[in-house]
Amino acid sequence: MNAPVSPKDLYPADLKSCDFEDLKHVPGPVPGGSRTLRTIRFLADPRKMIAEQAEKFGPVFRRQDYMGWGVTLLGPDANELVLFNKDKIFSNKLGWDPVLELVFPNGLMMMDFDPHRQDRKTLSVAFKPAPMKVYLNGLNEGIERRIGKWSRTDSFKFYPAIKDLTLDLAAGSFLGLPWGPEAEKINQAFTDMVRASVAIVRRPLPFTQMRRGVQARAYMCDFFAKEIPNRRGKEGDDFFTQFCNARDEDGNLLGDQAIIDHMNFLMMAAHDTLTSSITSLVYCLGINPEWQEKLREEVDGVRARHGDVLPYEALGELELVEMAFKEALRLVPPVPMMPRRAIKDFEFQGYRIPAGSGVGINPLYTHHMEEHWPEPERFDPLRFTTQMSANRHKYAWVPFGGGAHMCLGLHFAYMQAKAFFFRLLSERRIVLPDGYTSEFWMVPIPRPKDGLPVRMLPR
Repeated sequence: MNAPVSPKDLYPADLKSCDFEDLKHVPGPVPGGSRTLRTIRFLADPRKMIAEQAEKFGPVFRRQDYMGWGVTLLGPDANELVLFNKDKIFSNKLGWDPVLELVFPNGLMMMDFDPHRQDRKTLSVAFKPAPMKVYLNGLNEGIERRIGKWSRTDSFKFYPAIKDLTLDLAAGSFLGLPWGPEAEKINQAFTDMVRASVAIVRRPLPFTQMRRGVQARAYMCDFFAKEIPNRRGKEGDDFFTQFCNARDEDGNLLGDQAIIDHMNFLMMAAHDTLTSSITSLVYCLGINPEWQEKLREEVDGVRARHGDVLPYEALGELELVEMAFKEALRLVPPVPMMPRRAIKDFEFQGYRIPAGSGVGINPLYTHHMEEHWPEPERFDPLRFTTQMSANRHKYAWVPFGGGAHMCLGLHFAYMQAKAFFFRLLSERRIVLPDGYTSEFWMVPIPRPKDGLPVRMLPR
């Protein structure tokens, strides 16, 4: 499992990128103009640009970006085709590599087929109920400690505050370490790596964001590598120690570099995406105080039955909190778009798409399609009742992906979100400035442009 797998064993030897002629039968923009300017416009407002192109060309259209010529497929049927990937048509690795190869190479999301299945199975040991119960204890303690330091009177920017909190929690759950003086460097390292993923300059030239991202990766690789020998053969309830001792189907340990790559990616995925998602729900509850009160009533009921510390067994009782979290993920999905590359020819909605095409799906667009989400801009957690969910296309809501690449840590994400809002709503009221509305940078991971000014007043 740990030996590198040659691309020729997974992908066709003659696979090549497509050019305009290969896709000229698909509606879409024609060659010409500046690809850089188009990219800048897209990054500034991806939802607007995708909506304009969908209105003009339909749910299948040709595009040109950093992957060369490819197609965008919109809607739940497209999501199902690409994410379920029944016929192994689509490569995650070849889709994500142009974005993440220099900063998060060989993470679980950037693996395909049997190597992905094997590593996913090996890593899943860290997400079983027994360690999850231990993680929750640490989450409860860390959340209570951090929220206790937030001002009870003055306004502060929520996004950087929750980013510090989730990084603090990652130290315990992922590393089993108290956060030391390197915290600020690690926080900046992950920020630099994530921002490098959408840098306009794609080579690590001096003074570029990509150069900062590559240097940040080197720092994190060194950080993890120094610690691995201390974890081999030891017991521990954190992800890192369990990865260092996890064995594959043949009884082999993960190699050092595989552990480094998986830790680097999973810490980013858990830290940055959850920071984004919790921020989105705080914003939604701030502008919808009636829903904030409904969630608080549910939290108070759980506290009355179980006490002031959320036990693992009570997570399922926070049903409305979970529905509100899902609705926030609908409105602002933490991964707004998902790239793949086709390694086989395929057909979709009457169009033949050749192997080598970049293929993009767009959860952000799908999550706002009115035919699946009436009044799509309205915050309504009741969209996620059991009955409502059963009557909706299974792939109309895909914040965690789907199929074999469904997010490995989705239950950890739910648990951490529930632990956070259980504590927050027990003690504080979310108050936004009068008449406030926030705008989000949507890529690479959504974040409020102004940091989300908020007051967390006592109840």
